[in-house]
Amino acid sequence: MSNKLCIALVQTDLFWNNPLANKNHFDGLLTSVKGADIIVLPEMFTTAFCMEGSAETMNGATVQWMLQKAKSLNTAVCGSLIIREDNQQYNRFVWVTPNGEIEYYNKRHLFSLMGEGQQFEEGAERKLIHYKDWKICPQICYDIRFPVFSRNDLGYDLLLYIANWPLRRIVAWDKLLQARAIENQSYVVGVNRVGEDVNNISFPGHSAAYDAFGETLAFLGKKEKVEFVTLDKEALLETRERLPFLKDRDRFILSS
Repeated sequence: MSNKLCIALVQTDLFWNNPLANKNHFDGLLTSVKGADIIVLPEMFTTAFCMEGSAETMNGATVQWMLQKAKSLNTAVCGSLIIREDNQQYNRFVWVTPNGEIEYYNKRHLFSLMGEGQQFEEGAERKLIHYKDWKICPQICYDIRFPVFSRNDLGYDLLLYIANWPLRRIVAWDKLLQARAIENQSYVVGVNRVGEDVNNISFPGHSAAYDAFGETLAFLGKKEKVEFVTLDKEALLETRERLPFLKDRDRFILSS
């Protein structure tokens, strides 16, 4: 069993609706990333939060770029981008591994204040990714406000959020990440962007990692940076055995 999991949190500014510029920028940032098990990129990392952004297919240039990065760096790579499929568009979390496996999760909760639901189709179900003996549940940005959807009845070890979360609501991001870790007795990692977009919306970063007690393992602040955090599954399982809070959770039934 792989007890340790090393995650590279990539907190960066994003170019507006310019996939090539964004991937070139990531090329530079990732040259120093060695030894990570997972590289986590922000939400909509090719376009920023552009509702009319450049859509791609699962056979398109960005997924191919992710596969190349995963293979060359020997690590899983994940982040979300706009995917067109069957005449629908999705804000899709894409996960690729060094051996070429691809999995995905479509964002469930679309941000109505920005018209996201008018451009994209909502996801239908949660996702559980099995990687190196870890169970990982990916979610995207606005999903974090809906705790029933992230309820740990899936038996995951890591709840993973990617986001374009603005400065004006950053207190909620900080507190909700920590709350999701405590209530689900899980590691939680959240990767947010920095910078300012064309709509003059500021993004302050605050990417972070928390353990099952809500203790801070990493906090990236406001600057563009790549930071590593190592998670310990043995410590997580020991905590759950010693304090079996999850067995007393409510049994909610999720509907589509």
